[in-house]
Amino acid sequence: MSGHSKWANIKHRKGAADKRKGRVFSRLAKEIMVSARDGGGDPEANSRLRTALAAARLANMPNANVERAIKKGTGELEGEALEEMVYEGYGVGGVAFLVECLSDNRNRTAGEIRMIFDRNNGSLAGSGAVTWMFRRKARFLVSGEKATEEKLLELLIDAGVEDIEVDGVVAEVLGSPDSFEAFSEILSNAGLEIEESGLVQVAENSVAVDDVNCARQVLRLAERLEEQEDVQSVYTNVEMSSELMEQAGEGI
Repeated sequence: MSGHSKWANIKHRKGAADKRKGRVFSRLAKEIMVSARDGGGDPEANSRLRTALAAARLANMPNANVERAIKKGTGELEGEALEEMVYEGYGVGGVAFLVECLSDNRNRTAGEIRMIFDRNNGSLAGSGAVTWMFRRKARFLVSGEKATEEKLLELLIDAGVEDIEVDGVVAEVLGSPDSFEAFSEILSNAGLEIEESGLVQVAENSVAVDDVNCARQVLRLAERLEEQEDVQSVYTNVEMSSELMEQAGEGI
């Protein structure tokens, strides 16, 4: 198994911070808008929109916000002309970064992303430099008494679960993108608390980091990218121990 789960836990902690800041609603609204724009406002006929709406429900996004985002996407309300962009680069130690953005100003976003890499000992790379290292997956973070490897395997084996990793009280579940809706229904019906869900990029090959200074620089770059307003998601192939992650995270 690659080191994706450690980065998932970093994103899990970051996700909690985003919720406190309210940024998660902004990111979800953008995804809903683009999904509705590209595939229409009917979730029954638009799988990407169904996925975005499921994530919105789990985040307790107000229905009014959801409906407004759909209408902006379909053109019923005036909205931003959002463009999808992906930036690829490297941090210290050769750690790969994949950054997904939605922006109404390509030049502004490109300049700010480049500046963040430059100021945090990273470098942007050309298209295709790191995307080959990642694969799109349906991902769920669940918690509760039933969030054990044995129970999750029992629940999801027929639905095509590909990977389960338990870290303390939180379990990460991965499957193909097509398995998202089935996983969501099964986990919810089983009474498991779904803390996060979505379609994500998972690294197939990881880069191990065991030096605290290197780890701190990798985490700092990830944090700065996450804070940029046009960034939807940040993925990397770093692998580090929980102890090192906690130590390196101090003072960022």
